[in-house]
Amino acid sequence: MLRLIGRGIFLLAAALLAAAPGNAQGLATWRHGVVEAKSDAGFVFMAQQKGFAEKQGLKLEMPQFTGDALELKALLAGELDSYEGSPGSPIIAVAHGAAIKLVGCYWPGLTYGIYSKPSEQGGASLKGKSFAISAPGALPDLLARAVLQKFGLTANDVRFVVMGADTDRYRAIVAGKVDIAAASSEFAHDAPSQGVKLLYHAHDVTPEYLRFCLYMTPETIAKKKDQAVRFLAAQMAAMRYALDHPQETVAVARAMAHIPDADQRPNYIYEEVKKYDAIDPQLSIPTDRLAWMQDLLVKTGNLNAPGDIDKLVDASVREAALKIVK
Repeated sequence: MLRLIGRGIFLLAAALLAAAPGNAQGLATWRHGVVEAKSDAGFVFMAQQKGFAEKQGLKLEMPQFTGDALELKALLAGELDSYEGSPGSPIIAVAHGAAIKLVGCYWPGLTYGIYSKPSEQGGASLKGKSFAISAPGALPDLLARAVLQKFGLTANDVRFVVMGADTDRYRAIVAGKVDIAAASSEFAHDAPSQGVKLLYHAHDVTPEYLRFCLYMTPETIAKKKDQAVRFLAAQMAAMRYALDHPQETVAVARAMAHIPDADQRPNYIYEEVKKYDAIDPQLSIPTDRLAWMQDLLVKTGNLNAPGDIDKLVDASVREAALKIVK
């Protein structure tokens, strides 16, 4: 009798757990790759942290990488359902026959910068300097090449130093280990007090450059179309919510990136996003800017010739998501 009662209690507890709000049972797992959490993590992780993915029936897992070039490799290896990053690497990959589809761009404004010591004049004087970037083909690498190209320089005119995350590159410029560094513009808030200046803001020197778009493989879209649509719908709702709730967005950033309350970088990057209208909750696909980026890649020598940019794009997932987002 005692065993029967115990079994009954166990079954009742299991039923209550299954019915509990937020329980992951019955949710479809979706793996979405992101760059390591920093001050803008309130936007990046909003869909996961505030339940927007769960509302769409998804358990959203978000493995973090030191750069978007590594995310692309993970996607092609079948380790991710989607990832977010600059379009540079996917454009190059598609030109070499890779199967990748851009399905939307939620962060078209590039909140990014080039840092130096205060004495640096920029322009042609960048020649011969050490320049901290991330993996070849990732956003910092391609932005650096774009800035050099703007001033009539090439990659051969500087010494690239490959480093991991934005924080690593910024710390390197603070410590004087490199002359120039590409990193998030969030560091501009503290730069003057740390003997560093924001030499160039991407918004000023490369306004057409896209920051974060979302990518999937054609195979994932074909096999998981419904989940893909619901993932984009969750992202749309999350971005809209983040833009309307600054305190919650900043709080998520602090929690995910382990940033103390005294550090004002999350507040700074939030205000910058609003200032430049950097985030698009509709996840539009700006093909004109994609074409500009492709032309840039030809100029910097990353591509031999421009291709058909439409081969990169699949608008069907976004169009379906727009119909269900709430």
